[in-house]
Amino acid sequence: MTPFIDIHSHIIPGIDDGTCTLNDAIEMVEYAANNGISHMVMTPHIHHGRYDNDKQSISRPFIHLQQAIEKKHIPIHVAYSGEVRIGVEMMEMLIQNKIPFLGQYKEYRVILLEFPHGQIPPGSDRLVNWLIRRKIKPIIAHPERNKDLHEDFTKLVPFLKAGCLLQVTAASLTGKFGQKSQQLSQLLIENKWAHFIATDAHNMKHRPPELREAHTFLVDILGKMEARKLFYDNPWSIVKNKF
Repeated sequence: MTPFIDIHSHIIPGIDDGTCTLNDAIEMVEYAANNGISHMVMTPHIHHGRYDNDKQSISRPFIHLQQAIEKKHIPIHVAYSGEVRIGVEMMEMLIQNKIPFLGQYKEYRVILLEFPHGQIPPGSDRLVNWLIRRKIKPIIAHPERNKDLHEDFTKLVPFLKAGCLLQVTAASLTGKFGQKSQQLSQLLIENKWAHFIATDAHNMKHRPPELREAHTFLVDILGKMEARKLFYDNPWSIVKNKF
């Protein structure tokens, strides 16, 4: 069976709303490896005023976790990036090279970009165009959980036309974020608007690093080859330069 590539998770301990301790993080990494995930990019929040992370603050605890993973011989490859909350503050951080990129897409550097869950802020399209002009391609994280998009998913069209890619959460597909998120996630996939499925894992109790269940679900709908694109081919094409 083809392994999975997870491009969105909150497992580095103690720096956002993900895991708190190194032991918690190790438990999640072991679960991920047993779940079929061979490569995982850890993406703590970069959210001005709430989680004031940057390349430096993420790299130190990541290296500590990576060493612990190697010491325990867990069969998984790990790297780090960040989930960047959209806002004017990110512009200065990018200019100062403080944001770790997720990977590369053709001539573009790639970031994982997050909208607030309740809305798409006014001016988001202008910020995205600012990124695109600088050869930075956004992957929009979990659009299927955005309340604005629950009401009108066509609000995504300008972002797709600008060149954004979309990442759907595995647990949305299997109904764990409610009916509206499940329906929208399936609609995005049916319309071929979604490019990646990721865990957005935060903890073992409610949001573990689980991809296999969603993969089984999509294989039944799309077939093995189309499902492989969402769980392996597309994510690997973005993040392979990190491993």
